[in-house]
Amino acid sequence: MLRRTEAQTFGDVVVTAHDLSTQSAMEILASGGNAVDAAIAANAVLGVCEPQTCGIGGDLFAIIFDPGAKAPTALNASGRAGEGADPNAIRASGFKDIPWDHPLTATVPGCVDGWEALSARYGSMPLSDTLRPAIRLTEVGFPASTELAAALRRRDPSFRGQPSARAFFETGEPQRGDRIRRPDLRRTLRSIAEGGRRAFYEGPPGQAITAATGSLITAADLKRQQADWIDPLALDIFGRTAWTIPPNAQGYLTLATAWIFDQLGPPADPNDPQYVHTLIEAYRSVAWERNDLVSDADFAPLPPAELVSHQRLQNRSRDITDRAGAWPPGAIAPGGTTYLCALDRNGLGISLIQSNFMGIGSGIAAGDQGFFLHNRGAGFNLSPGHPNELAPGKRPLHTLSPSLWTKDGGLDLILGTRGGHQQPQLLAQIAAHLYAAGDRPGAAQARPRWTTEVLSGSSRIRVEARMPEGVQNDLRRRGHDIDVAGDLEGGWGPVSLITVGAGGLRTGAPDPRVDTTSVGVR
Repeated sequence: MLRRTEAQTFGDVVVTAHDLSTQSAMEILASGGNAVDAAIAANAVLGVCEPQTCGIGGDLFAIIFDPGAKAPTALNASGRAGEGADPNAIRASGFKDIPWDHPLTATVPGCVDGWEALSARYGSMPLSDTLRPAIRLTEVGFPASTELAAALRRRDPSFRGQPSARAFFETGEPQRGDRIRRPDLRRTLRSIAEGGRRAFYEGPPGQAITAATGSLITAADLKRQQADWIDPLALDIFGRTAWTIPPNAQGYLTLATAWIFDQLGPPADPNDPQYVHTLIEAYRSVAWERNDLVSDADFAPLPPAELVSHQRLQNRSRDITDRAGAWPPGAIAPGGTTYLCALDRNGLGISLIQSNFMGIGSGIAAGDQGFFLHNRGAGFNLSPGHPNELAPGKRPLHTLSPSLWTKDGGLDLILGTRGGHQQPQLLAQIAAHLYAAGDRPGAAQARPRWTTEVLSGSSRIRVEARMPEGVQNDLRRRGHDIDVAGDLEGGWGPVSLITVGAGGLRTGAPDPRVDTTSVGVR
């Protein structure tokens, strides 16, 4: 059963950004698969139907709650820069930053390695079975969503002329509801189903990646395993423990923001200006330094635990007043991402995020293999000695920030979103609404949101038009520059979440900001 609003069950529940993705996950669960099998199936379908957000040319992170384990586990399936990634060469070409559509911006895609690692450790059915729904859709076709049609219409002629793009334009300019088939991607997905990571990284798809990047990514790079099981980062907040992916991902900002907000003890009413101001300042107090702290773990200037140490966060909270703070400026990064969550009848839960980064990524296709290379390499920079300086074999800064929350050892919440650099601020708002204000999941999703770009020392905040005018005026009085956006900003989500309440009652809630999002229960 699929719903656009929150749904409850004591059994299986899945929330994704697309109806067909949710349906594929429910199909896998109905055939005996578990939450991890369902999540892989849903992710594969999203790569077929929503390539402007994710696909096998991108990276993947996941956090898994296994009721038989002492703590959640985390998977970092983000790829590394290729052997040909020479910062001196691109500096000599006159670039100050890495262009988003340059072959150097494509790092090795980690998604397929992530699928294989998840399936091998937690799956209850072969990877080939979980890919069947996606393969079927490449053949029978799927209706273009509003977002996909708009994303494709924006692409330039060089994109449209690539073999892997032709399927999108077979009947001309794509419109919402047009049927799209992807026979080239079907061939590649079938090869993965039959031969796993070796068929992808060492077969024709891998060879196409090497050719598309001008051998900046080599066969040796592709042979290297991109998925690592790691310890998640944890912090006690709101009487619970929040878990996220440590650097090279920015998830610590969600935890740090929520902890500072909780410690400051603002009013519990989201319509109180002090509540909104405190959330904004909690985020701004930590977000400005992200680009200098989040990098490949082997190059990070601080250990993960130090990023969320009580002393460090207490120091930031002491500087927060009733006025907008003059925090140093920070840089932003855009994003093209999908997030999904699943919880099965046996209590296995997964928080999974997968991305191409900037929409359809670099826009560079892997030949005629049906997919495009992400541009996560844009998370690198060209500053000599910087933790994120481009270098061969190095992972870039990632904006992906999935989270999972436990209470007294049991699963309490699975929470995540797309949204590039905005992910931690969106997730901290939802967590505050659920745990500080006591909202139901659907109510938390419907609250007006705000975002900030952290581009300067001053506070520039965009708010959804539904935010009460009195709150907006009060924020201005406190020194925030307020810009009013639409009623429901599609780019500020979709957030997906599943809560677990008394007696094991599960509630899934999709985001009303994107018309394809849905929750499935059984």
